[in-house]
Amino acid sequence: MKHILSLIAIGFCSVAYAQNNTAIIPEPVSLVQGKGRFVIDNHTTLIIPSGSPELTALGNRTNEWINTVTGITLPVKNKTTAPEHSIRLLLNPTLNNPGNDEGYELSITESEVKLQARKTAGIFYGLQTLRQLLSLSDEANKQPRSLPVVEIVDYPRLKWRGLMLDVSRHFFSKDFVKKYIDDMARYKFNVFHWHLTDDQGWRIEIKSLPRLTEVGAWRVPRTGGWWSYDPPQRNEKATYGGYYTQQDIKEVIAYATERHITIVPEIDVPGHSLAAIAAYPYLSATGYIYSVNPGSKFYNIDDNTLNPADERVYTFLDKVFTEVAALFPGEYIHIGGDEATKYFWQQSAVVQDFMKKQGIKTEHELQSYFIKRVEKILKKKKKKIIGWNEILEGGLAPEATVMSWQGMQGGIEAAKQGHQVIFTPSSNTYLDLYQGDPQLEPSTYDMLRLKTAYQWNPIPAGIDSTLVLGGQGNLWSEAVPTGRHAEYMTWPRSLALSEVFWSPRAKQNWANFQKKLEPQFKVLDAAHINYATAAFDVLATSKLDEQKQLVASLSTDIDGLEIYYTLDNTNPDTSSARYGSTPIVIPKGIYQLRAQSFRGNAPAGKLLIVPLEELEKRAR
Repeated sequence: MKHILSLIAIGFCSVAYAQNNTAIIPEPVSLVQGKGRFVIDNHTTLIIPSGSPELTALGNRTNEWINTVTGITLPVKNKTTAPEHSIRLLLNPTLNNPGNDEGYELSITESEVKLQARKTAGIFYGLQTLRQLLSLSDEANKQPRSLPVVEIVDYPRLKWRGLMLDVSRHFFSKDFVKKYIDDMARYKFNVFHWHLTDDQGWRIEIKSLPRLTEVGAWRVPRTGGWWSYDPPQRNEKATYGGYYTQQDIKEVIAYATERHITIVPEIDVPGHSLAAIAAYPYLSATGYIYSVNPGSKFYNIDDNTLNPADERVYTFLDKVFTEVAALFPGEYIHIGGDEATKYFWQQSAVVQDFMKKQGIKTEHELQSYFIKRVEKILKKKKKKIIGWNEILEGGLAPEATVMSWQGMQGGIEAAKQGHQVIFTPSSNTYLDLYQGDPQLEPSTYDMLRLKTAYQWNPIPAGIDSTLVLGGQGNLWSEAVPTGRHAEYMTWPRSLALSEVFWSPRAKQNWANFQKKLEPQFKVLDAAHINYATAAFDVLATSKLDEQKQLVASLSTDIDGLEIYYTLDNTNPDTSSARYGSTPIVIPKGIYQLRAQSFRGNAPAGKLLIVPLEELEKRAR
């Protein structure tokens, strides 16, 4: 029964859209749909030219996808000398369009499917489009094993199209990480940012520093609300956590590489380092013995920041980055640099004496000194650093790339200094935030609606756009304890981001994207991917009007839905009061507001119940 309300409510609209369009996400650069369909049957051949092991592997995977949907395994040939009913994959280095190595051209007629690209990356992305088209087969035409006649030319808007998964706050298994990567690949993401270390856990095996996983990967178990947990108690065993062996890491990297996804590891320093400090106490300025934090309040209580005045810290980091650099083939390593408290540096006589000797005037400059030292370590290992926008404070390292999360301004400033940037503003890309009314959604701390994610532009005006590598959605996991919930928070907002990152700005259209959602929900269901339907639910906001009366406004992300509400504790239906554009005056003494969205007579979203005290709180 999962998602059944929204499926029933707008299913007829989805069928109509599928009949006349392709519902592909992200939207291709150019799509011209013709008449007719290419039917996959026992006479269909898969043609894969010899000479390219990567192309052969992609062809084999294509056959697996086709078999999953149709039950048919296609015979494979290397070439054909006569017209055949075939699906043909072709590497064409001289292809004039599309304009980069991730682009492709897909031509589907009633007799042939031809997919060509300059590089195997383009073939891979074209296959993701083909995979969607097959999954979206129009059952109304009774041809679920068919593809629409269509001509597509496609290539990405941005080079960096990323998602980040935080595996420190909660550990996710290797198998789940691989599934997450596979799900990303469906929608043409190409960077997996792996947040491997933080205060709540160190998740990567470093063989020269075994205590990082022996101690740092485990914490005391807790349930409840993040930051409300009790701190570790005396003699309490740390049993919750886990880590990836280096063999696990290699396996995940190989899995991602096959899907044309680059993994960027993050070792978060100098702040967010309590798990490392718990393993090696000499790393902090205090030198105190701490436990790995379980989600209890500790900021400026426990010292979670590396000591930039101690050479042993840089020796430690050299060992860590030597092994990390050897594992990850990509050009970047993310070094964090965010939210580093300066309190313990200010309290340390050793650190303050070091600053005087070095001529460092402020703690921000001290952090800049630290980041520049780390950059030199990574350069020796032929890696480039990325850091969160706080690495701008005190002066930016010479070749650093900035990932801007505190709005767009940090990235804009870095670009004006000539640095490459990746935009990940929390207001548009943080996938751990509420995606619907807090009364209906699992608890978190702020809100990011689907529409807000979709209507964001990751290339701001007034800077050199060539310095914008791209954008990224970030899933922090403080309130995300399971893989299923990680999926729920990721999708469908990452469907929106995939289109933001891939499709030309002129082809991004919120009205069209909404129509594609329900067909894509069927694709997600078939792939056993959990997702939210919060865009169909009612969101209630409240304020005090000029007469100091409490008033409530109701809305949905999805257009064209009717909202009905009650104030008498009964469930609304289409005979209840219909919400228009005028806020509802909330009478004194009511118990709760109830509201629900409908299309026609069928509920489109979940029933929202907001107590009076909650409305009053939201008005403050």
